[in-house]
Amino acid sequence: MDNLENLKQVRLKKLENLKKAGINPYPAEVLRTHTNKEALDAFDRLVAPAKGESASGGKKITLVGRIRSIRGHGGSTFFNIEDGSTSLATGAQIQAYLKKDGIGEKNYNLFLDTIDIGDFVELSGTLFKTKKGEKTLEVKKWKILTKSILSTPGEWYGLEDIEERFRKRYLDLILNNEVKEKFIKRSQIIGKIRKFLDESGFLEVETPMLQMIAGGANARPFKTHLNALDIDLYLRIAPELYLKRLLVGGLEKVYEMGRNFRNEGMDREHNPEFTMLEFYAAYWNYETMMDFTEKLLKSLDVKIFKGKFKCIEYDKIIGDKEEKEVFEKIKEPTFVINHPTDISPLSKKLDNDPQKVARFQLVVNGLEICNGFSELNDPLDQKERFDAQEREREGGNQETHPYDKDFIEALEYGMPPAAGIGIGIDRLVVLLTDSKTLREIILFPTMKPRG
Repeated sequence: MDNLENLKQVRLKKLENLKKAGINPYPAEVLRTHTNKEALDAFDRLVAPAKGESASGGKKITLVGRIRSIRGHGGSTFFNIEDGSTSLATGAQIQAYLKKDGIGEKNYNLFLDTIDIGDFVELSGTLFKTKKGEKTLEVKKWKILTKSILSTPGEWYGLEDIEERFRKRYLDLILNNEVKEKFIKRSQIIGKIRKFLDESGFLEVETPMLQMIAGGANARPFKTHLNALDIDLYLRIAPELYLKRLLVGGLEKVYEMGRNFRNEGMDREHNPEFTMLEFYAAYWNYETMMDFTEKLLKSLDVKIFKGKFKCIEYDKIIGDKEEKEVFEKIKEPTFVINHPTDISPLSKKLDNDPQKVARFQLVVNGLEICNGFSELNDPLDQKERFDAQEREREGGNQETHPYDKDFIEALEYGMPPAAGIGIGIDRLVVLLTDSKTLREIILFPTMKPRG
């Protein structure tokens, strides 16, 4: 039996001892009068005796949290509990003080004999300052809330298999504040984007993730089957064609942020499921959209997105080179514009050059962050493009855009001139958190099963 299994057996024994003592190690009810942060912030007021109490006693409070450390000193024990009551990755820790003659020998010994680092507890008592000036809760009563069976690894980054961080993200978050900070920042970034779009008159909407036709991008989809109707469906690769149907329906500014799924390769820039933001505005063109996108990104980080973004023609930078190879060399925010028509089946052609379309990609620090264009709203032109894509598919290219008859019909009712964009949220967060790969900023990235 290895050491970890030995530790587990010890904890299981402690769990059994709690049950024998008539204690439920996983109670349903929890009492909490203050968060740790509230207790620390209101310390002076809480320490002062309440009306009717003796001068030696402050207000009785009850705190909860996970035990992060334990230090015994004969008849007294100091330990720290942590909850998530701050907006910071460090959480809020407060020291607790347990003494034998304060809670009784039986309760004191039960705590020492059954409680471990990692357990969740409920603590009731009063606040005071130690001789070293540390704000501390003197515990008058304690209660187990959750008995942990497995001990938290002490030196997480000492593990040889670094992928365990991604497989067991919950441990990564417990032990690594830098990682937790990235995910807090991710949430804040998404919140700022939504606020910016809302204040700019966009309406957030939801469109199907299960689709009859996987359209809106050139990518291989995941396929599934709906038993109720006995039909095959696809996990969406993009919400684009549904969002443009809403423009047909009269909604002028719409956006959606959600998951897309593509059955393709995995690397530092790709995960089979990823978060995409797409938004569309009627009566805009791709130049209007580029200006708006620049303002949006600068609202997130003026240090990374500083100065006026550069702009360069697709054929002048790509030529006969591989797109990815060229993009990797671009560091400053740069719009790559006016792509070939044959690789852009949903974009409107340039008036002065029908071999090119009004499209742009934004590349920053080697990453493609955005892809947008003036939307093709000519149903006859769109039909021809779909036909061309179908011929490529028949020739063996399975990542061409499928023919979408219903979308053509929608365009025939009339879609206003519009511009749209897709922004890869995961890649954007990689950039804004100075990360290296998508795995670092996706809470639970897709991983190859062990063995």
